[in-house]
Order: sequence, then C-alpha cells, then structure tokens
Amino acid sequence: MQLELPNIESLGAQLVAISPNLPDKSLSTVEKNHIALEVLSDVGNHVARDFGLVFTLSEELRPIYASFGIDIPAFNGDDTFELPIPATYVIDTQGIITYAFVDPDYTKRLEPAEIVNVLKKMIHEI
Repeated sequence: MQLELPNIESLGAQLVAISPNLPDKSLSTVEKNHIALEVLSDVGNHVARDFGLVFTLSEELRPIYASFGIDIPAFNGDDTFELPIPATYVIDTQGIITYAFVDPDYTKRLEPAEIVNVLKKMIHEI
C-alpha cells in the first residue's frame, strides 16, 4: 500500500487504515514501519462489527500469537481476543462504497495496484 500511496493520492483519493489497536499502539506501529498513511483506531471493533468483520481468535491460536509477542488484549485495550477480518473499501465522495474486497484469510489482500485501477475507473465514469 505504501508504494502505491503516491498514485492513490495523485488520483485525488486518500488511503486510510482502521485498526482495533489503542491509538498509542497504532502510532508505535506507524512510526516503527515508517507508514505514511493515516491510521484510525476502532477501539472495541465498533466499526468492524458494523461491517460484520469481527471474529474471535480461537483458543488454539492464542499461544501461537503470544509466542510472536502479539498480545491482542493489550494492543486492543480490552480483555477480548477479537480481531477484524481484513477488508478494503473504495468509497466515493458521496460516502457510497463503490468497491469492496473482503477475505477471511488474512494472507489474501487486495493488490494495491487494483485500488489504483478502481480509482481510475471511477474518474473516467464521472
């Protein structure tokens, strides 16, 4: 996403990430990884829940996450093991979702170049 950010912005769009992490945790991630896009906090997964994207990490997977130093409750500021399913939405200036990509397999993400293609198509349709 970071590599396509200039192309996205050149088309008049803004790229925003939404995370269930506490704001300080999100800021640390942004700074550590030199991320240039805005990261908003959805503490409690309220927005993700509205989109039907929340799941609870199974008991079997929790020790695996912990072995990688990922303490979901500490990052999210609650005692749950809830995570959002990764999703990408392109929203027009009227607030209408014009494109959506959602896959429960977190390793499958929308190719950033596809976002650029969708934006170009939107511009040509105006």
